[in-house]
Amino acid sequence: MIVELHRSATNYAEVVEETVKLERKLFPKHESLAKSFDEELKKKNSGLLYVDLDGQVVAYVMYSWLSSLSASITKLAVKESCRKRGHGEALLNAAIEKCRTRNIKRISLHVDPLRTPAMNLYKKLGFKIDTFIQGYYSSDRSAYRMYLDFDIE
Repeated sequence: MIVELHRSATNYAEVVEETVKLERKLFPKHESLAKSFDEELKKKNSGLLYVDLDGQVVAYVMYSWLSSLSASITKLAVKESCRKRGHGEALLNAAIEKCRTRNIKRISLHVDPLRTPAMNLYKKLGFKIDTFIQGYYSSDRSAYRMYLDFDIE
């Protein structure tokens, strides 16, 4: 079940805590938002959607809208034991839909070219490669910047 996290939610602190644990486990320390997760969520222009499986956060997507025209997927993560079940795709689709309701024209994200499952998912949902950024994550890890444009009807 996909849930949108609201600051007023009774389980807000628990969800943030579980998300931070997952963040620390899945991302290298220098890429992790674990220390600033709560601060990021306090911003009025950011959102978090997560998959609740039996009361546990098993996947999440964090996004922000930088202006009225563009948004960014800042994190997408799925617990290793819950991968290949469609959680990432469902979350990404939900985040895209949230952005559509804000009349956003472009969503962008960064991805390590070596993360083949992530690359395949983004391409499947229509994201295109914009540019290659040498040393984006670290001196020996680069990224593709990808984007999804859509017309607002």
